Amino acid sequence: MSTASERLSDMKRRFGAGRFIELEGLRLHYAEMGQGPPLVLVHGWPEFWLTWHRVMPALAADFRVIAPDLRGFGESRSLDRPPGAPLTPQIVTEDLIGLLDALAIERAGFVGHDIGANALQTLARSHPERVAGLFFFNCPHPGIGRRWADADSIPEIWYQSFHQLDMALELLGRSRENVSIYIRWVLAHWSHDPETFAEDAELWVETFSAPGALEGGFAWYKGIDEARRKLMREGPPSGLPKIAAPTRVLWGASDPILKPAWRDTLPDTFSDLSVDVLPDAGHFVHYERPGEAAAALRRFFGALDFQA
Repeated sequence: MSTASERLSDMKRRFGAGRFIELEGLRLHYAEMGQGPPLVLVHGWPEFWLTWHRVMPALAADFRVIAPDLRGFGESRSLDRPPGAPLTPQIVTEDLIGLLDALAIERAGFVGHDIGANALQTLARSHPERVAGLFFFNCPHPGIGRRWADADSIPEIWYQSFHQLDMALELLGRSRENVSIYIRWVLAHWSHDPETFAEDAELWVETFSAPGALEGGFAWYKGIDEARRKLMREGPPSGLPKIAAPTRVLWGASDPILKPAWRDTLPDTFSDLSVDVLPDAGHFVHYERPGEAAAALRRFFGALDFQA
C-alpha cells in the first residue's frame, strides 16, 4: 500500500503539478493541464491545488487549466516574508497577476472557492482587463455584512479567530496526529456527506503537516481580520462599484460556513450574474459534486470571449 507521500507524488505527475515560478518574493507552485483558453483555479482553506483534481481532466479537454498553490499553501513559499505574515486579497492579487505575466497570459477565466472567491473580487476590481469571467463555488462577498455575526453563524466561524492565536499553531503543529484530527474534522463537517474526503484526507494531512503549511494558511485570517470585523460592525460598504465581469455562482445547499441564503446580496456586488444552489453539496462543491461542477464550468466559460 502506497504512503501519502507516494500518492501525492503520483497525483502531481498525473495532473501536471510540481511546476514552480519565481516571482518577486515568492516561489509559486502550480499544476497545469490541457490547452485552449486559460482557466486559473484558486483554492480556499484548508485546500491546495489538489482540491481541483476531480474537475481538472474534464476542463482540460477544452481549456488550459492552471491550479496554483496560494502563497504559504501547499508548496508555495514566500522568499521575503516570514511564515505566517498576514496574507491579504491585495497580495493574492499581485501573486496571481505575476503568475499570468510569467505564463504570458493576457486574459483568463478565474474560478474561486472560499479564500479564492474573496481574493478574486479584488483582482477583478483592480485588473478588470485580465478577467474574461468569474466562476465562484459559494461566495463570500461584502453584502453578507453583519450576518457574519448572526447567532447561527458564530458557532461555525470560530476557526477564523482561532487561526490568529499563537496557541493555534503551537497546539496543532505539535504533532501530525493533531493536524490530522483538525483537518479531517473540517473536511467532514463542512461537506454534505462527511465521508466525501475519506479517500484523499490523508493527502490533506500530509500537505498541511509540512513545515510552514499551517501558518501559511492561518496567515489569511490575520490579513483579513480588520475588514471582517468592520463588516460585522458596520455592514456592507456603501458606494462600492459593481464588478462588471460575467459572473456565475454555484452554491452548495449544505454549506455551514457560507450559508446559501446569503446569496441574496450578490447582485449588489456583481452586475452580470447568474446563481444556482446545488443540493446535496456543502462547502466544497467542486470536490463533492465534480460532474455537475465541471459541466457548469465548461458551459459558462465556453460561451465567453477570452480575447482582450
